[in-house]
Amino acid sequence: MLLLSLESSCDETAAAVVRDGRTVLSSVVASQIDVHAEYGGVVPEIASRQHLEAVSLVVEQALREASVGLDELEGVAVTQGPGLAGALLVGISAAKGLSLGRKIPLVGVNHIEGHLLAVFLEQPVEFPFIALAVSGGHSHLYRVDGVGRYTTLGQTVDDAAGEAFDKVAKLIGLPYPGGVAIDRLAASGDANAIKFPRPLLHDGTYNFSFSGLKTAVLTHLNKHPEARAAGLNDLAASFQEAVCDVLTRKTAAAVAATGIKRLVVAGGVACNSGLRRSMRAFADRQGVELFIPAPPLCADNAAMIAVPGDYYLSTGFRSGFDLDALPVWPLDRLAARFKELC
Repeated sequence: MLLLSLESSCDETAAAVVRDGRTVLSSVVASQIDVHAEYGGVVPEIASRQHLEAVSLVVEQALREASVGLDELEGVAVTQGPGLAGALLVGISAAKGLSLGRKIPLVGVNHIEGHLLAVFLEQPVEFPFIALAVSGGHSHLYRVDGVGRYTTLGQTVDDAAGEAFDKVAKLIGLPYPGGVAIDRLAASGDANAIKFPRPLLHDGTYNFSFSGLKTAVLTHLNKHPEARAAGLNDLAASFQEAVCDVLTRKTAAAVAATGIKRLVVAGGVACNSGLRRSMRAFADRQGVELFIPAPPLCADNAAMIAVPGDYYLSTGFRSGFDLDALPVWPLDRLAARFKELC
């Protein structure tokens, strides 16, 4: 199908035109980073208002860049959740309007599902596979047996990895978004300079915890105040190494336990150069097929929403006009949708 897809779960307003859930004809993203930077993080109310201003513009640009008219669209896919309620409602309302006005089908898509399947816009991946979704709001390990068929293996019990990056960056005076700033600073640092803890590494689960690691950084700064003036590159590199080490080793344990030798790493933190190196080294050692999308497909975008969106619409699933935002929407709940399709 020829789909228009929309994404507005956090602080990017995005629209894309995608054919058959695989070929991206256009992908437009309006970022709010500069707006939120002075606050050191995303302000939900401001995000919602920015989406309202941008959504029509990004849709128009996506159609223009794809050389596609509204009358050619065969469906609309939109992020339904998880995310910020007000932000989600902007995208959902726009999608409903397009669906109603053009009399084309509508489907709500799980944001994390879009991240996990974004790699299909670059290359096919055989099911089943293990997936690590790691972003500002999520750090989850899944077994993926097909579109709509997800089993949660582990998840963060407190802060997500991306959230930890942002909070630590703020502690040491780096600008928002913190993950990018820390990655840049870490490039010139010694990852072994400071021995930060690896939370839950040996607890026998696939869960993550990054709140204590953030506290460890604060404790180090209190004991060594001089580190704020010099040696920040070593601190950034050591912190990043701790996060990437835990993510990689927990993922490796899930791969070993399931025997599945295909791994997808997705989400905004998958842009981190340290995580990419760590995952590549693990995959090479263990003979695992590793798939990490290009950075633009790891960050929030609308093209990824079209991958599951096209599948659901093509198999007959439709969302009604009572479609509502789901700020919390675990992937496991999609099993009901899969059963309906069967």
